Parts: sequence; structure tokens; C-alpha cells
Amino acid sequence: MTDSRPIGVFDSGIGGLPIAQKIRELLPNEKLIYVADTFYAPYGEKSEDTILQRSLAVVDFLMSQDVKAIVVACNTATMVSIKTLRERYDLPFIGVEPGVKPAAIHTKTGVIGVLATEKTLTSHAFDALAKRVAGNAHMEIQPSPKLVRLVEALKLESEEAVKAVEEYVHPLIDKGADTIILGCTHFAHLSPIIEKVAGEKVSVISTELAVAKETVRRLKTEHLLSDSSQTGTTEFFSNGDFNLFQEQIQKLWSTGAQLLSF
Repeated sequence: MTDSRPIGVFDSGIGGLPIAQKIRELLPNEKLIYVADTFYAPYGEKSEDTILQRSLAVVDFLMSQDVKAIVVACNTATMVSIKTLRERYDLPFIGVEPGVKPAAIHTKTGVIGVLATEKTLTSHAFDALAKRVAGNAHMEIQPSPKLVRLVEALKLESEEAVKAVEEYVHPLIDKGADTIILGCTHFAHLSPIIEKVAGEKVSVISTELAVAKETVRRLKTEHLLSDSSQTGTTEFFSNGDFNLFQEQIQKLWSTGAQLLSF
């Protein structure tokens, strides 16, 4: 059995694009619909109730587009909303969690740094994840509010971005972290700067490939993969500044795309 309906992916902005890109690479014949809830970005600065309500609203929109599965390509939305989403809707949801488990395996010093939004780091879900899989490793958390806005503004190689990364990464290194988790999907866009600032002895862990592989696994398990031989289409929806969104997609997406408002 196969299913030609699209896969839905959403984030508060363009943070989920690296995940969508990995899904596109692994599943070139699938249709993708990406929703950037940009008018309400960043989620990390919103209340949990607002994040849940926005997640529900975006999922309702994706359901109206007849998607077969939804990737919550945002750490904050996953931490806050995915349990409710799975209870309320009858389709597969794939979330994104900070890579605590691989970091705990990888660290030699036993100190793991975590860059994320305040909302992710203070969520019950993150606390439970850390207790479940961190083992004996010590977690040093670093809220990084400036980074999301820098990514949304496409200041990916700016001096401002370098200074912000230094502000957040150096304290983690000073505390002995030899492994740093990118606990917000937006931060993957800044990986080159983060890796350079952290230095060769520090490993930087992001989860976009793992999330894409989990998406493939779930679709296979649920018999939802498309058998189309044609290259899949990609539609992008945004409710924010459409001209900026156009610029973001042109800069960060490598294949053809259709841009729409919602």
C-alpha cells in the first residue's frame, strides 16, 4: 500500500528548513508542504499556551491540505505541544528533541553544553529527556535568544552572529563542555560559526538527519510512502513578511519551490 499525499513540516519560521531539506534528500519523490508560522515567531519567547494554540492552528491548516504525516520541526513546539497533537489527531507526528542521547555517548569530559530557547530548556519534556538519557553526564544549559532572530533576518555570516555565538558558546567551553547540542532547529543555519567558535576539540550535535531518518522509518512502518517516480513538489506557506520569506527560501532552499501565504 502506498500514499501520494504530502508530508507536512512546520516551524515558527525557517528553522525547520534543514530538516525539510534532509527529508527531501532521503525522499525525493514525496510532496512536501512547509509552514512557517512567522507572524508568531519566535515560539521560544511565547507562553506555553500560545505555543500550543499556534501548533494546533498550524496543524489544522496542514490537515486541510490533506497531509499524511506531520513533522514538528521545532524543538520548542515539540517539547510543549506534541503530546497533545498526538492525542488529538489521527496521523503520525514526528518531533525533534535535543540530541542528548548521542551527546551523552560522545562526551569525554562528562560535560554537555546545550544551546536552546528558554522555553525548551525550562520545559518538563526537556527535563524528563535529560533525566532519561543523559546518564552521568552533566548538562550546562545556555538560553540563546539572539540566535533565532539573527537566522530569521538571514544574518548567518554576520559579525553580529559571530559575537552572539561567542557570547553563548564560550561560557559552555569554560565550564568544560566538549560536546554542544544545538537544541533549536534554527541553530543548524549557524553551524559553521558555532563549530568555528567552539573549536576542533568540541563536537557540535544537531538532529536534522536523525529526524529525517525517523520520518522515513515512520512512513515505511505505516505504509505511507509514495510510489511516484516523479520528483516531489515543495510548497512553502508563511503568514509573515512575504518578501522576506521569498528571500529566505531563495537563499536557503536548493530546489524548486512554490511560495504561498496562509
